Amino acid sequence: MGSNNKERFDVVSVGEILIDFLPGEEEGSYIRNPGGAPANFSIAAARNGLKSGIFCKAGDDDFGHFLMKTLKENEVEHLCEELCKDAITTMAFVSLTDKGERSFTFARKPGADSLLALTDINDDIIRNSRLVHAGSCSLSKDPAASATVYALKRGHEEGKLVSFDINYRDTMWENDKAAATRKVNEILDYVDLLKVSEEEIDMLGGEQAVAELMAEKNISCVVETLGGEGAKCFYDGEEIFVEGIKVDRVADTTGAGDAFWGGFISCLLLDNADKHGLDREKVIKAARYGNVSGALCVQRKGAIAALPTRSEIEEFFN
Repeated sequence: MGSNNKERFDVVSVGEILIDFLPGEEEGSYIRNPGGAPANFSIAAARNGLKSGIFCKAGDDDFGHFLMKTLKENEVEHLCEELCKDAITTMAFVSLTDKGERSFTFARKPGADSLLALTDINDDIIRNSRLVHAGSCSLSKDPAASATVYALKRGHEEGKLVSFDINYRDTMWENDKAAATRKVNEILDYVDLLKVSEEEIDMLGGEQAVAELMAEKNISCVVETLGGEGAKCFYDGEEIFVEGIKVDRVADTTGAGDAFWGGFISCLLLDNADKHGLDREKVIKAARYGNVSGALCVQRKGAIAALPTRSEIEEFFN
C-alpha cells in the first residue's frame, strides 16, 4: 500500500477477519462465509451504496483466498497487503443448539493474531474517509488490537465519525467479560456511534450506566438492537424506540447485526450527517433503515449472501 493514498472512502473498517463455517443443509456439512464485524460491515456498507474499504490481512491459504475473493465481488477495497505467507485465516465453526442458538468454536491458528500491524494503517486513508469502523472482537488479541485502537484514535483526531460495534463472544475473550469490558472502555473516548445488544448493555452495567457513559465520553448515539422487536436509540439524553419489521424468524441470524449497522450508517452518511450534523430525525430514519436491513437478513438466513442491497431496503419506504 502506498504512503500517499488520497482516494476518498465513505467508510473504512479495521480489525481481525475470519471465516465462519455455518451449518449446511445436511447434518455435519458446513457452508463457508466470511465473518467478523470488519468484513460483514464493509460488505453491508458497500451494498448500501457507500464506497467501502477494509484494513485487513488474510492467510495465504484456501480460506484467505476465499475471503478476499468475496470482498472483491462485493466491491470492498483492500487497504493492506492481501495475503500473508506466515498466517492462516482465523476460522469459526458454527453449530446450532437444540434451541436454535448459535454455538462457536474458534480455531486460532499460529500467526492468525498477526494479521494486522500498525504499519498497515495509512493516515492519509483515514484523513480522506468519512467514517472509521471497528468491532470489539478485533480488540481481543494483539497486534490486531493495537492496530484497531490506533485506527479509531486517528479517526477521532482527524474529526471523522467513529463507529464501534460491541460484539462480545465468550470464545474470543476466554469467558472473561471483565477483560472484554476493560478493553472496550479503552477506546470509548474515540467513539461517536456505538452499537450494542441487550447482553452487551448488561455487560456495561445497564441502561443507566450506558447513559452516564455517553455523557462522560461524549458519545453521540448508542443503538441497542432488540432482534425482531426493533431497536432503542439513545441520543442526546433521550431514548427513542423504533419498532422492528416483522419477518419469519429463523434459527440462524448470522450477519443480521452487521446488516443493521451497515444500513444505519449508510442512511446517516447518505443524508450528509457528518460528525456535527446528527439530529433526532436522522437518527430515527437511520434506525428504521437499519431495521429493514437486519430484518431482510434474518428473513433470508445466512451472512454475506443475505446482506441486502440499498434498492431492496428502499422498497420498504416507497
